[in-house]
Amino acid sequence: MSEQTPTYHVPVLLNESIDGLDLKVGGHYVDVTMGGGGHTGEILRRLKGGKLYSFDQDPDAEETLNTKHLTLNSEHQTLNSEPSCEFTFIASNFRYLRNWMRYYGELESDDENPQVDGILADLGVSSHHLDDESRGFSFRFDSPIDMRMNKRAGKTVADILNEYDEERLAYIIYIYGEVKQARKLASLIVKQRQNTPYKMTGDLVRTCEQCLPRERAKKEMAKVFQALRIEVNHEMDALTEMLEAAVKVLKPGGRLSVITYHSLEDRIVKNFIKAGNADGKVKQDLFGRTEAPLKAVNRKPILPTEEEQLQNPRSRSAKLRIAEKL
Repeated sequence: MSEQTPTYHVPVLLNESIDGLDLKVGGHYVDVTMGGGGHTGEILRRLKGGKLYSFDQDPDAEETLNTKHLTLNSEHQTLNSEPSCEFTFIASNFRYLRNWMRYYGELESDDENPQVDGILADLGVSSHHLDDESRGFSFRFDSPIDMRMNKRAGKTVADILNEYDEERLAYIIYIYGEVKQARKLASLIVKQRQNTPYKMTGDLVRTCEQCLPRERAKKEMAKVFQALRIEVNHEMDALTEMLEAAVKVLKPGGRLSVITYHSLEDRIVKNFIKAGNADGKVKQDLFGRTEAPLKAVNRKPILPTEEEQLQNPRSRSAKLRIAEKL
């Protein structure tokens, strides 16, 4: 990459998350959130033989693939005289992990004989999305309020603001954003759209300013944008489906390494590791033994060092949880 090329995304907890995979020579691994290729690139650098699959539904990530990964592969050739492992990019949402692993022969059609040794997920929105004025992820820019990770499909946030009823809007803003003024804000949104439909991020910002506390306006506005982003991308459903698929495609002893950024997704990951489901409801067999497909490798989440938090502000809310398939 040239010095003029902007950084797509700075990976969080890079070494800790990949160390958690316990990479094996000839192993098969999946990075379900390739993004700018930070974690993918480090796995490629470390992995000897084997296979790596990387998922991303965002066309922007796909467009960076040639320049980013040709560079990475070139580095491998310099170090090892040949590519260190077989790499496959999958342009898809990670909720379809199970289907794609069947397609590539990493899992039989009856969910038997899984071949994957490790799965890594770096959840949430990337710095690239927040810095891209055209995508509408940030209230720092007045741009079309879109927020879709996959620009080729689905409703935009503008559609949600203009179409959802007041009760549903309030629910989304409160549950996904934990905004106390959710009901008042939803009422204002419905009232405003009767005169002027929502098109730009600035339209939503002006509505938020009417009811959010001034002393924490930016923090609360970020929560509103987070809630709408989660809804438009169906993030909680996709995460649950990915975790269910991970249990199917991981071989016994395989590792799951997940980085979360807010309490909702962290709770789902924590519950899934504990009980094998998003609700955290522990099931037991006739002998009172817990029926959970995973066991936690780290009892408490791994947090970024103070140094990383200073260098990369996005890391401040990050938590890493690692589990092993039983």
